[in-house]
Amino acid sequence: MKWILASASPRRKELIAHICREFEIKVADADETVEDTDCAQTVQTLALRKALAIGPQEDAVVIGADTLVAIGQEILGKPKDREDAARMLRLLSGNVHQVYTGVAIVVAGRQRVFYEKTDVYFAPITPQELEYYLDTANYQDKAGAYAIQMDAAKFITRIDGCYHNVVGLPVGRLYQELKQMELLS
Repeated sequence: MKWILASASPRRKELIAHICREFEIKVADADETVEDTDCAQTVQTLALRKALAIGPQEDAVVIGADTLVAIGQEILGKPKDREDAARMLRLLSGNVHQVYTGVAIVVAGRQRVFYEKTDVYFAPITPQELEYYLDTANYQDKAGAYAIQMDAAKFITRIDGCYHNVVGLPVGRLYQELKQMELLS
């Protein structure tokens, strides 16, 4: 059985290696527009679209994933630019928010889709800290304009839930789901 990760994310590439040593990366060209305002449903829909966008794969397990940040009723995807990143980080500053990652497993006509949610607590961010952080450009291509494993770590005072979920792939949960599907020996 071969393994395919339907993602260009270098973070997901590192994380999937904890489960399977040999896998292919195939970038999914999937429509990421969603009308749903429920973050859990949105990440599951997007994860499945990414997995299915790879197309039928004989004797392969295809894994798609999508991560979004939610604060209150607002869903934060990847910032459009520096100004959008600053807006997002001001929202997160001094507050708790949720990180949702949806995961889809597609194999031999079977599908399993689930999500994981982690609460992330941010300390207040001063205007000077915000400008310094934005100068690093670590907000680019990151849901909520930050990556927990990079410079934004200094703003995070606590998490409740799976750390790897915040990075982009809930490794422990994915491993258990794969075992339940009898895809791991």
